[in-house]
Amino acid sequence: MRAFRSVGGAPFFVKSAHGAILTTADGRDLIDFVCTWGPAIHGHNPPRIKAAIAAALEDGTSFGAPHEREVTMAELIIQFFPSIQKVRMCNSGTEATMSAIRLARGYTRRDKILKFAGCYHGHSDSLLINAGSGALTHGYPDSAGVPAAFAQETIVVPFNHPAALEAAFAANPGQIAGVILEPYLGNVGFVPALPGYLAKVRELCTRNGALLIFDEVMTGFRLARGGVQELEGILPDLTALGKIIGGGLPVGAFGGRAEIMDLIAPLGPVYQAGTLSGNPLALAAGIAALQMLDESRPYGALNRAGGRIRDAVLGAAEAKGLPVQVPQFGAMFSIFFNAAPVTDLATATASDAALYGRFFHACLRRGVYLAPSAYEAAFLSTAHSPEIVDRACEILSASLAEL
Repeated sequence: MRAFRSVGGAPFFVKSAHGAILTTADGRDLIDFVCTWGPAIHGHNPPRIKAAIAAALEDGTSFGAPHEREVTMAELIIQFFPSIQKVRMCNSGTEATMSAIRLARGYTRRDKILKFAGCYHGHSDSLLINAGSGALTHGYPDSAGVPAAFAQETIVVPFNHPAALEAAFAANPGQIAGVILEPYLGNVGFVPALPGYLAKVRELCTRNGALLIFDEVMTGFRLARGGVQELEGILPDLTALGKIIGGGLPVGAFGGRAEIMDLIAPLGPVYQAGTLSGNPLALAAGIAALQMLDESRPYGALNRAGGRIRDAVLGAAEAKGLPVQVPQFGAMFSIFFNAAPVTDLATATASDAALYGRFFHACLRRGVYLAPSAYEAAFLSTAHSPEIVDRACEILSASLAEL
């Protein structure tokens, strides 16, 4: 799904990755703005995370029983996210969102779920409706194999349009168990919420008795210690997490208010389990990653680096007379070839994807790796030094001048 079909050409294979640099099997070094699609906030293969994995490996690879690192990770998550009082570990972001949906249905005793067009929440059946990410990139916003009856329980509305959400609640009174969204989109490219929008979503969920679920698998710990909910001052009922909390290894988690989480087995009737959930190697890596964030507080520096990239791209595009939008916050940004601001799926897909493909290859030839899709976010890491950012800005500008 991360192939080059939408941009053309053959994908490279990776030999190794260190810091902000990917080295291909052909021996080329590339400045990486994909960062394994989000987890690598400290860059690739950081020594502290490597050491944490090595130490955990001495104790064993899997236990199938409680262990101390689970407690440490839970305490860190609860410390960073005030909306989370209890947390359950799983193995991926897909599992986290799937379990949060099941829990919302069990808690409210309702069946319908509302999601937003272009939001990607993993590949579980209930959520692979009008999805973003790879499904959107390859022209298949839905998936074969999802029963029509499942799709009927999923309501889809456009992001950043409060009237559409209000109308959906009005058309389905007392039926919507939960509203799930990426609070800032990352799977149609990077699209922040408009001012006041998330507060309106919170208010409508409260008024209609539906749980609000933030999918912060991508934005959690990346845009702020407490994710978008910290930035916006919004407390969701449930939160799905992943990526950074695994430090580069597979992991997921979901959590929320204690009264809701207490419905999960064995305390309650909502079942969730996984043989490798809370894997000690993954949690050791994730604990190291979160501790490094807590100690360094890199968010101001990441935002400045992202701003330099944004300004360089906008400046080069203006000089060339190209219509470009560069939504950016913190360690996430996107480059849309579009004359109009991008605020939702419709405006994102109105961008010139063919022109993005030419830009992608111009950057790749010069040594910068962007996402091989016009509809994916770009990521920065603490390993993107000022010198690397300067070089990347030069390459991005030269690539725009070539178009």
